[in-house]
Amino acid sequence: MPGTRGAVPVPLRDGTRDVTQLILDTLENQQAINSTEAFPQIPQDEIKAALDRLKSRLMLEYDAVDEEQVHLTEEGQSIADTGSHEWKVWDAIRKAGKIEMKDLVSQVGESAKVGQGNAMKNKWIKKEGSALVVATDSVTDLTRETLQQAAESKTISDSKLLADYRKRKLITLKKVITYNVRKGPKYAKEIPVEHTDLTAEMLMTGEWQTANFKPYNFKALGANQNAGALHPINKVRKEFRDIFFHLGFVEMPTSRYVESGFWNFDGLFVPQQHPARDLQDTFYVSDPPKADRPRPDEEMEKTMEQMEAGLDKITGTVGSREPRDYDTYWNNVKKVHQEGGFGSIGYRYPWSEDECLRLCLRTHTTALTTWVLHRLASKPRPAKYFSIDRVFRNEAVDATHLAEFHQVEGVIAEWDLSLGDGMGFLEYFFAQLGIHGLRFKPAYNPYTEPSMEIFGFHPGLNKWIEIGNSGVFRPEMLEPMGLPKNLRVFGFGLSVERPTMIKYGVNNIRDLVGHKVDLNFIEQNAAVRLDK
Repeated sequence: MPGTRGAVPVPLRDGTRDVTQLILDTLENQQAINSTEAFPQIPQDEIKAALDRLKSRLMLEYDAVDEEQVHLTEEGQSIADTGSHEWKVWDAIRKAGKIEMKDLVSQVGESAKVGQGNAMKNKWIKKEGSALVVATDSVTDLTRETLQQAAESKTISDSKLLADYRKRKLITLKKVITYNVRKGPKYAKEIPVEHTDLTAEMLMTGEWQTANFKPYNFKALGANQNAGALHPINKVRKEFRDIFFHLGFVEMPTSRYVESGFWNFDGLFVPQQHPARDLQDTFYVSDPPKADRPRPDEEMEKTMEQMEAGLDKITGTVGSREPRDYDTYWNNVKKVHQEGGFGSIGYRYPWSEDECLRLCLRTHTTALTTWVLHRLASKPRPAKYFSIDRVFRNEAVDATHLAEFHQVEGVIAEWDLSLGDGMGFLEYFFAQLGIHGLRFKPAYNPYTEPSMEIFGFHPGLNKWIEIGNSGVFRPEMLEPMGLPKNLRVFGFGLSVERPTMIKYGVNNIRDLVGHKVDLNFIEQNAAVRLDK
């Protein structure tokens, strides 16, 4: 009739019988049963489904018991059937009276390799010249007896033996869930039909007074929604971008993962012999192996104009821009490396064009900064730029280092800017991320002077870790571009991963990025964890 239903049965996989009814029949003459003993052939998931259906109707109650059972491996079963390796060696020597050590493998087989040592350790056999003889007339094969008992009882009480047999791969441990089942307050031999609706007909006839209604389960969870989730790195990246935009920075285009050595190194006044340019630190591209000389990039120019358009209107710097002179810039960079210039003696080495034009995966987003600052030279003025994207370095992977990571970079161009101005900005910037009490350490960079490393405290690792680098760009980098001497540029860079580790309490960067990432960690973390 409408509005009635019976319990959904749980059929056996062979389709021959209903598991729910089988449990009720077994409980009829018993107060309690163990699922493993009563139904050894029925899979655990089918038993659990049937028990849950009956428990929801108060027809039974059950307790789940987790235990580890011992199962013999193929080698362990062989020992239980025919004896241990050491027993086979002892038995062969006993029967032969004496066996030359060189002949032991041919007479006993593969068991000789392991069995000889264990038999001598147990003092079952001994050496007599170059031969082996028995040291005792009778022995007890404890390994065989223990494995035979384990095959029946599924357990080994001696923890040392258990560990030893696992190490020797004679046994494995398997987790088994069993259920202790007992009758519930509404136990019945058959599942009653339940009404799911209160109908007008039931009210008219009075049937509702004796009807068995299916109870509502208000604690039932809804179906899981496989919704997308932002990775913590993307959340922190968004916070970085919001902070930069709030402070009036313009975002630089970051679409070029492959750069020439000119933009990545030489334009930054990094000498061609610098260790950072070695193969063990930089990923070089083999095909094509070489880039063109610096030249106009219409797509990048157009993107940059769009990004700067709003700020130019606000600051009133809208106007024509001088054409970019790439040939002069190329010659200036070559000169400052090879001969010196702009008040510097340079590095004074034979500068190589081929080395300068080698293609590589960018090692820092400063390669983009070089391009943008050269563009700024065509219309010098105070400006603030930032970029956030991936960079690549040939580094050994450990708890705090990856070969590919996200770099945040910011540059501030201002008339007569000082290092103190930059330090004050960094204190304010990191305070927006909830990281206070920064420490600065003097450092060396080929393209900044003075230079500083930035450190923040990681509570999880209980130590200070480097979270960034900073400094004032050298005149040897800026003046070859055509920038005025008193337009100074302060730059800073940091990874996204390390601040994310600090804010989310991650101790190993490989738990944040890569194949070890726990998807539950990604899905369950809060949308924003940065303290304002």
